[in-house]
Amino acid sequence: MAEALKIPNHIAIIMDGNGRWAKAKGLPRTVGHTNGAKALQRVIEACKKFGVKTLTVYAFSTENWGRPKEEVDFLMDLFYKYLTNQSKKLIENKIRFNVLGDKSRFNKKTQDAMVELENQTKNFSEFTLNVAMNYGGHSEILKATREIAMDLKSGKISENDITEELFESHLYTSGQLPPDLIIRTSGEQRLSGFLLYQCSYSELYFPKVHFPDFDEKQIKLAIEEYTKRDRRYGKV
Repeated sequence: MAEALKIPNHIAIIMDGNGRWAKAKGLPRTVGHTNGAKALQRVIEACKKFGVKTLTVYAFSTENWGRPKEEVDFLMDLFYKYLTNQSKKLIENKIRFNVLGDKSRFNKKTQDAMVELENQTKNFSEFTLNVAMNYGGHSEILKATREIAMDLKSGKISENDITEELFESHLYTSGQLPPDLIIRTSGEQRLSGFLLYQCSYSELYFPKVHFPDFDEKQIKLAIEEYTKRDRRYGKV
């Protein structure tokens, strides 16, 4: 009898390989990013189907600003279109939407669209989609540290108030459980600053498929691999 699948509560994905997917087909990198956005929709549907409660995707890192301006401009436009074109679908499907990262670097219309969609979906609890934009694990930890230091200096808290729970409340993922499974597509085996604090006991999975080809079948393979893992959370 086949082993019953253990469904992760929270899956996080580093959506890697859009450019390589396009290059292999002789297409511009922008086509790879467009198809990556389409793949994200398939992944959301698959995660909901399998019973996953939270999906976090790494869409744009703090380091990605260093890419060619034409590519960055395309990605910013693609993200804005996603916010505006998919908002109705996210609301209809009761998907809570969050942006993880520093919103201040985006233009005003994108900032407004992010905040509006977050507010429109904040009361949904069945499924959460976190999109990491202008996100870096180091910068997130520094942000939390600075905020706590300011509260300590102002007398709002004392040294004894600084606990793991307090620190976690200052992360972008405040109030959420850490990822059970982190997937990086395209075969690269590194985290690239993704959820560095939250990943302490996450299972890691590195399929070779590029993200534009990721779909329900690939999600199922990832969950099957997760099911085989013996998760001890640091216990003997």
